[in-house]
Amino acid sequence: MTIDKKQQEIIDEFSMFDDWMDKYNYLIELSKDLPEMDPKNKTDENLIEGCQSKVWLNAEMQDEKLVFSADSDAIITKGIIALLIEVLSGRTPGEIKDANLYFIDEIGLKENLSPTRSNGLLAMVNKIKAYAMAYELKQNQ
Repeated sequence: MTIDKKQQEIIDEFSMFDDWMDKYNYLIELSKDLPEMDPKNKTDENLIEGCQSKVWLNAEMQDEKLVFSADSDAIITKGIIALLIEVLSGRTPGEIKDANLYFIDEIGLKENLSPTRSNGLLAMVNKIKAYAMAYELKQNQ
């Protein structure tokens, strides 16, 4: 499934909910479905700067594709990183780097987050794209 098709699937899922309390509950459910992160990857190096809560993100190259694992000490934040991983994990660095993550605006996520969570969301996206750029550079050497 392409990144755009995955984003559309998420937009469709979120459109089933009438209000943001239901959408927050859905994010909480997504956080519960996020595979457990290996404790050895919960390092300061994998901690995302700019998030109010603690968010760890690890990337590994598998068959020319980046595979992400993550965790957070805040349940809604964990749901947000789960959404990003759902869209971007298992993609090539180029696909991730070039991805236009329009689903964030389409589902109204950014405007329904507190300013600190919104900054954290941006920090998560930037960290994922930074991993993609770093791995792409490694591939091209």
